[in-house]
Formats: sequence, C-alpha cells, structure tokens
Amino acid sequence: MNSIVNNLWNRSRPGPASGRFELIVERDVEAQAGLVYRAFTDGLDAWFAEPGSLRMRAEENEPFFFETLQGNRRHPHYGRFLRLVPYDVVEMTWVTGPAGTGGAETVVTVELTPKEDGTHLRLIHAGFADARSRDRYVEEWSFVLDGLELAFPAEALMHVRSKEEQWGGLSLGT
Repeated sequence: MNSIVNNLWNRSRPGPASGRFELIVERDVEAQAGLVYRAFTDGLDAWFAEPGSLRMRAEENEPFFFETLQGNRRHPHYGRFLRLVPYDVVEMTWVTGPAGTGGAETVVTVELTPKEDGTHLRLIHAGFADARSRDRYVEEWSFVLDGLELAFPAEALMHVRSKEEQWGGLSLGT
C-alpha cells in the first residue's frame, strides 16, 4: 500500500480518463453551497469518515486519508485535492482497496450550484478501469450521500431529496 501512497503524493495530476468508466450522482440538498462545500473539505468525519481516522487539510495538492467502517472491516481511502473552488467545486483523487477502486487512482469531482432552496450537488466519479469497478460505486455513492445531512446543523437542513428517487437521475457513462 505504501507504493500506492507514494505514487499518489508524487504525481501532479492523474492521467486522462478517456476510454474509462465514470458515474454521475446528482442531489438537491436543502443547505447553502458553503455548508455543502465544507462537508467535503472540512467535515467528512461528521458524515462519512470513521471518527478519529480523518487526516485532511483542504488545500490543493494536499494528501488526505480516512477510513470507513462497514461491519467490523475498515476501508482505507487515500487521495489529494486537485482543485478547490470555494462554494463551487471540490475535485480530488480517490484511491481505495480491492472492494473499491482496486488501488487505481480515480477522480471525484463535486460540483455545487446554488439554488433558491439550497444547492444542487453533482458528483462525478471518473477513471474506473472497468464497468465492474464503477458499478460497485453506483449504490455506494447514493448510500454515502444519504448521510450528508449529518454534516449540517439541524436548523440548516430540512431534508435531502434524491434526484434518483424523483426521476432516475443516476447516469452511467463509459
């Protein structure tokens, strides 16, 4: 795993994802874009990462690490921030083990668009080597984003409305 981490930190930007597989998940979140942005840059341990495991500084080219816990199994996540545009975009590399990206460096881009009643979130996960790897994440990202509301104070969030639930907004591409 150290070779994965060393390669991850020493690369300036991952290669093009052309000819690779991607997925897109979209949500309308009833919270301001700034809150959603901070949930991905400063607050992953409030809704996604296992408490105490997060090592993250929200600066471009800075590496991060955290673990998730499913049952009694820990799943390490490695990456670094590629692009940070406050309130608009979070782009990061994403590397997980055999049950995820299989050690391949992929790219997650979270695009935030302010709306009258909150924020439209568009998550693009690109660079999967094959459809099987991508398909493992289709349900996973939907499940993870269901927990996003935990990152916000109760008074800042009424509920999260899933586009997939409303009209099949999940999109798969090659």
